[in-house]
Amino acid sequence: MSAAEDAEWLRWVTKQFGSIVGEDKEIDLEEFKTALQVKESFFAERFFTLFDADGSGTISLEELLKALSLLVHGNEMDKLRFLFQVYDVDGSGSIDPDELRVVLGWCLRESAISLPEERLGDLTLALFEAADKDHSGSITFEELREELEGFPEVLENLTISAASWLKPPPPTERSCRPRYLTWAYWHNHRSKLAFLGGYAGLNLLLFTLAALRHVGLGRWLVVARGCGQCLNFNCAFLAVLMLRRCLTWLRATPIAKVLPLDQHVVFHQLVGYVVLTLAAVHTGAHIANFSRLARQDGRHALAEYLLSARPGVGGLGGTASQTGLVLQGLLAAMLAFSSPCVRRSGHFEVFYWTHLSYISVWTLLILHGPHFWKWFAVPGCLFVLEKVVGLVWRRAGGLRIVEVNLLPSKVTHLVIERPQFFHYKPGDYIYLNIPAIATYEWHPFTISSAPEQQETLWLHIRSLGQWTNKLYEYFQQPELPSLELKPLSRSLREKRCRRWEQVSTGLGETHRFCSIKCYIDGPYGTPTRRIFTSEHAVLIGAGIGITPFASILQSIMYRYRRRKQRCPSCHYSWCEDLQDEEMTLRKVDFIWINRDQKHFEWFVSLLTKLEMEQAEQEPGGRFLEMHMYMTSALSKNDMKAIGLQMALDLLAAKEQRDSITGLRTRTQPGRPDWSKVFGKVAEEKRGKVQVFFCGSPALAKVIRAHCERFGFRFFKENF
Repeated sequence: MSAAEDAEWLRWVTKQFGSIVGEDKEIDLEEFKTALQVKESFFAERFFTLFDADGSGTISLEELLKALSLLVHGNEMDKLRFLFQVYDVDGSGSIDPDELRVVLGWCLRESAISLPEERLGDLTLALFEAADKDHSGSITFEELREELEGFPEVLENLTISAASWLKPPPPTERSCRPRYLTWAYWHNHRSKLAFLGGYAGLNLLLFTLAALRHVGLGRWLVVARGCGQCLNFNCAFLAVLMLRRCLTWLRATPIAKVLPLDQHVVFHQLVGYVVLTLAAVHTGAHIANFSRLARQDGRHALAEYLLSARPGVGGLGGTASQTGLVLQGLLAAMLAFSSPCVRRSGHFEVFYWTHLSYISVWTLLILHGPHFWKWFAVPGCLFVLEKVVGLVWRRAGGLRIVEVNLLPSKVTHLVIERPQFFHYKPGDYIYLNIPAIATYEWHPFTISSAPEQQETLWLHIRSLGQWTNKLYEYFQQPELPSLELKPLSRSLREKRCRRWEQVSTGLGETHRFCSIKCYIDGPYGTPTRRIFTSEHAVLIGAGIGITPFASILQSIMYRYRRRKQRCPSCHYSWCEDLQDEEMTLRKVDFIWINRDQKHFEWFVSLLTKLEMEQAEQEPGGRFLEMHMYMTSALSKNDMKAIGLQMALDLLAAKEQRDSITGLRTRTQPGRPDWSKVFGKVAEEKRGKVQVFFCGSPALAKVIRAHCERFGFRFFKENF
């Protein structure tokens, strides 16, 4: 830091110190633990002991500043000396295996990593053998320094939570230009922006034409008629945006490159807000006009104009006022119960049932507006046709859930019979109905099995809402109610058991065979259909967001195997770089971000299988590269985890597998550094990069901004 920054840091530390000290102007151990906000007390006690230079049992401001200055401004040797002292629990000047095991055990707790005792022993042995250069049975400071020289990135950024906590927050870097004014933003959103521009222009044109036709009837009636014409279009357009079967079909046509079909749900929400706004203005303008008429007439009150049918007012039998007020109430209710706070707080059913009032809304619109039927005729017929086809498809024959796997992370893995003529693309989703859970509720879930898997469909459903929790609890019961058993032959049951032994992760899941009735509706397409026409695809899944990529990764490897060639004479094998319409991929980077260790069990078995297949078909190949991140784990730069991360690296290199997931791919601690991740992708130059994301909206914004910076196309899963 510069002298000015040092002074600012000193003021900041003094202020923070003053907020936690007692009347004695000293920090005791309990206050120090509270200030550090550490998960466990071991490292807080070790840091406190080392900060307490005079051994008084408390830390003064002078002692605190001196210690933190060393950690923040000290050279590599100073930081290494402090790290060595943390690990040298008994202060003997060397680290023995027992001390190292104790420290690594607390490192595991701080990082929320759970490993068996024998694995902790393996980690201790791996790190001790690597650091104990002279095989003396203990690690000296010089030996630790020599070992750490193999991790230069750790030495450059070595710090602890205390120093980070007592540093002023970095100033927010503001770009000289807003993001929305950059060329990258307009280039990546050109189809969306063009669509929005056309939509806004069409509404303005419709309003203007309707207003001009009624220009002599008063300003309030002009506004009402203009909004009414826009409402005719927008209320019909709402139906168009939810024609899922038609939109899925359009994805396979050239028009998909022009229209932002991936954003149809977002546009549906936008048009919904526009409809409510136009309806409010339309209603307000009519009320203002009726108020004017009531004042001129003098015989009729405003309430009479609004609540009684009057010839010439409009609508069937002059009921435009009454149907309009009812429509306003229905639209407001639909909007209120469609908000994310309702849908994502375990009350999806409220959203579902209130949204069904669209039938009443369209019926009332036909009665309310004399010209609405002209706008609604084509979209309405298509909407009804889709619903009829869906109803026939749903009820043509019920399917069966034949196997269930309950994962400890509250994920329900359903294995469903696959209908004979059910064809879908990787990443597609379906609507699922299980009468035993809720008779009339249909919920969307991504298909996690590959299309090449002919006999069954896989769904992985995380318990986040009322229906999904009921599903998980239903299959937890010792004896399932309304269980309809199918007679299974002994050979078939043994075959299924063998298959589950191969794919099961062995992390405490509950597996059950069953035969429970269900219905599906779909499949429906998603943005991930573009993956196979990409050159370099980056797949990013956060938590259960891996679900669409599970299907895609399996299908990619299936197609990759088909491109494999083998010489019949010498049995030499190679993979031809075929550039066909079916798959133009040259490279796939798969990034999976999870909060903690247990969430990796969802698809570890699948990823292990994919790693093995690639190793067999292309030893040393990099066609499919995996990157795992565990956000609860402390990074390699944190002094409370540096020893653990070094041990995990050493053991992974020795055993060729990661101790956390069992994969060959090493699980990285903390969150991805997107600048470094995308910078590495750009350096590979394996073709045009397209990034596909499924996860939280907050993370989507971060990744989208980085994609714009690097010039990558970004697609987010929406349904």
